[in-house]
Amino acid sequence: MDDAADDAVDVLDVVDVPEEWKVVSSTEHFRARVITGVTDAVVMPDAEVVNRDYVVHPGSVAVVALDDRGRVLLIRQYRHPVRRLLWELPAGLRDVEGEPLRAGAARELAEEAGYRADTWHTLVDAFTSPGMTDERTRIFLARDVSPIPEGELDFVHRHEEADMPVVWIPLSDAVRRAMAGMIHNSQAVAGILAAYAASADGFASLRPADAPEA
Repeated sequence: MDDAADDAVDVLDVVDVPEEWKVVSSTEHFRARVITGVTDAVVMPDAEVVNRDYVVHPGSVAVVALDDRGRVLLIRQYRHPVRRLLWELPAGLRDVEGEPLRAGAARELAEEAGYRADTWHTLVDAFTSPGMTDERTRIFLARDVSPIPEGELDFVHRHEEADMPVVWIPLSDAVRRAMAGMIHNSQAVAGILAAYAASADGFASLRPADAPEA
């Protein structure tokens, strides 16, 4: 292997950075309740103008909730675009204006699973599918979890959330299932693997829950 090719980019440069190529026109095709379909005409480095289709999305949050036995909480939800019942993390849209991301994640953990947590950290940030949407997600690690008394919950589950089983599974088993192709949701796979990696130092290297997004 050519060592010069290996050295073309210094390892210290392996960090995502903001960049915006010139857009000469933008066409909105539809605007739905959550997403908007757009085509931008983008100037490439060789000066050719090409169309790029993508979905504008408000963003999302998700929660890896770990109990004191090292188990992760998963919920099962029907996802119509892929025609599957998927095991997922509690998650939701960034659809409350001005709501801090951790507060949104805590709300989703309460509404979808009926739990609260006392200890929060930022686990991982990701673009869910950057070739076709601008959606960005922040996945939190939540520990010191406890069930919310039934009388304190006022969220009504409807539609896909009307029958959403909750299960606690050992984190190592969740990793095995993700690697075996038994868990497919991208937030779940990223969160499970990130939590497993972060457990190596007892989660000491994780960012605080209010860490800024780059």
